[in-house]
Amino acid sequence: MAQGSDSNDTSYTKSPSPGNKQGSSDDMRKVMRREKNRIAAQKSRLRQTQKADSLHLESENLEKENAALRKEVKRLTEEAKYLSTVLSNHEPLCTGLSHAPSDLIYGAHAPFHQHINVPHYPL
Repeated sequence: MAQGSDSNDTSYTKSPSPGNKQGSSDDMRKVMRREKNRIAAQKSRLRQTQKADSLHLESENLEKENAALRKEVKRLTEEAKYLSTVLSNHEPLCTGLSHAPSDLIYGAHAPFHQHINVPHYPL
């Protein structure tokens, strides 16, 4: 049934014969029930619209967050690649000298070289 068509439907507003009080009471209940139903349907449509709007906003926010996270992943991947290159360039210097006493080879930097622990991440 189309919205607003209840106002054109006069079948429930016809007055019963004057001697029929039960019919009048039934008609009144029918009118009240239809009005109550109309209001409930209106509220339901409003809630549905509000929920759709809310979901749309949430979707937009999640898309923005997703884009920011993708950007961060790209940056971190590039940083990991750079650090891996730095490490692979530095490893030959450290591993070739690992048999010599560290204080003679590294001098003041010995503690730094002894405690470095960099994991290898596959790229």
